[in-house]
Amino acid sequence: MAGNNQPDLFQADTQVERFDETAAPVYYKGDPDRVRARLHRILSEARVANALPWDPARARLYRRIVPQMSVWLPEDEGEQLRLEFETEMERLQSAA
Repeated sequence: MAGNNQPDLFQADTQVERFDETAAPVYYKGDPDRVRARLHRILSEARVANALPWDPARARLYRRIVPQMSVWLPEDEGEQLRLEFETEMERLQSAA
């Protein structure tokens, strides 16, 4: 009978040593130009609408990601875009 090349499922995990647990996580910052373009597109959709232009799930997503994405821009620009987005969201919700 030929030898079994299948790994032993009950053997101690040897993969753990391959990961450096002391390494700091790496966070990537969004490209400001792409972030700016996306935020302006979302804001434009809201501005031209008379009612909420997105389904509830997408509206919740935008309420979550717009503030997060805006921190990748210069502080004053990000703050202005957050304010404009929230103003439009309030307008659209009151129109419903």
